[in-house]
Amino acid sequence: MKDILKHLFEYKSFTRQEAYEILTNIATGKYDNHQIAAFMTAYGMRSIRVEELGGFRDAMYDLCLKMDFKGYDLIDMCGTGGDGKNTFNISTLASFVVAGAGYKVAKHGNVGVSSGCGSSNVMEHLGYQFTNDKDNLQKQLDEANICFLHAPLFHPAMKTVAPIRRALGIKTFFNMLGPLTNPANPKFQSVGVFSLELGRLYGYLYQNTEKQYSIIHALDGYDEISLTGDFKVINNEGESYYAVDELGFETVEAEALAGGDNVEEAAQIFRNIIEGKGNSVQNNVVLTNAAFAIKTFHPEKSFGDCYYEAEESLLGLKALDSLKKLTTE
Repeated sequence: MKDILKHLFEYKSFTRQEAYEILTNIATGKYDNHQIAAFMTAYGMRSIRVEELGGFRDAMYDLCLKMDFKGYDLIDMCGTGGDGKNTFNISTLASFVVAGAGYKVAKHGNVGVSSGCGSSNVMEHLGYQFTNDKDNLQKQLDEANICFLHAPLFHPAMKTVAPIRRALGIKTFFNMLGPLTNPANPKFQSVGVFSLELGRLYGYLYQNTEKQYSIIHALDGYDEISLTGDFKVINNEGESYYAVDELGFETVEAEALAGGDNVEEAAQIFRNIIEGKGNSVQNNVVLTNAAFAIKTFHPEKSFGDCYYEAEESLLGLKALDSLKKLTTE
């Protein structure tokens, strides 16, 4: 590790294979916690290169418990987190909206690290039982159109890193890996990223796969469509700019997206919205993110058509029905 840190201090980059070996050694306990914390901190002070991101991703995916759901056209709507905005759980709500609209969702999630309340925190509070049993997950896909893949159950090698990430409390390169390492390896991906630079790196990696993807970044720093400002979407066709007013919305204030101060408050906001009791700002943000996920499946459809599908799911309580099927078993 001393040589690796020296390499970083000299502003040198790693090859894809070197990055693969570093993450493998971290995950398998070759380094002690102080060395790992030093690496994560030093690495976070520089820009990641596409070769490094690819190597880290390959190693983490190779180490995970894989779920092969043959015959299912799956989508994941997993953001990187790390934007420091403490919004309510937009991507998780949007995932249930997409499921309620009839699409199959394999949602990859975790507890909050750089935010107060991650998707796993909310799902657990709402009564979801985490599992890595393939039969159970497949049953959930069949009955609710959605299953939840709680990251620690599928990435056991990351147990070494979890307490260090919690202690640091800041975004690290592991935030960048979550959306890239879904154990079900879904064909479709609608992913939010905390920087446009990272979004473009994702695009480079996805270009060499068979994925149909939408990579989303709000230009004021959100890792999702926030409607607090304009945003960019990178997909298989290229990079597009979207202005909030051109979509038919007014720009919203950041305070309107507040996620609460604890898990209980976050879960109550989640429950209000999925029960059709959200305010217009909350609904519009969730539905817009869901619409772009649906558009990932159907790039030929207009935003308006995709939004209407999402609206039917949320306000028709189909999304709530999907949630009930997961949490009342």
